[in-house]
Amino acid sequence: MNAKKTKTPAIDIGIDAHHREKIVKGLAALLADSYTLYLMTHNFHWNVTGPQFNSLHAMFMAQYTEQWTALDQIAERIRSLGHPAPGTYKEFVKLASIKEVEGVPKATEMIRLLVAAQEATARTARQLFPVVDAANDQPTADVLTQRLDVHEKTAWMLRSLLEE
Repeated sequence: MNAKKTKTPAIDIGIDAHHREKIVKGLAALLADSYTLYLMTHNFHWNVTGPQFNSLHAMFMAQYTEQWTALDQIAERIRSLGHPAPGTYKEFVKLASIKEVEGVPKATEMIRLLVAAQEATARTARQLFPVVDAANDQPTADVLTQRLDVHEKTAWMLRSLLEE
């Protein structure tokens, strides 16, 4: 039985291949930072101890749950631009600006690390705006705006826990 291979139609969404490639490169970095942040937050949820256990455990759960959904949104935007999304630890480590945390820090240090990771992820998203604007790519700009809102707000809330 001879099955004919059909060629995938070219993408014609009003963003040329060069711009799509540049956008995807930035989104891949955002996905890597987001996944690293997700994993860090989930790790801290599992391992937090101390007087703030109950509130931090619940807060971290709310944060990693939101981040999990965002991972899919970012990866699907990459796919809709015609490229494969990175999806391995090896790729994420190479692309991420956030470094993995070794060991189990104390609760206050967890909060500091999460503030830094939230801010790093916001910076990664923000860096992509000039590329997205040049390509007239409103859907990606929308994803970036949503992610910036979440990361900046979450960083503020976490920083508030560090005030005396």
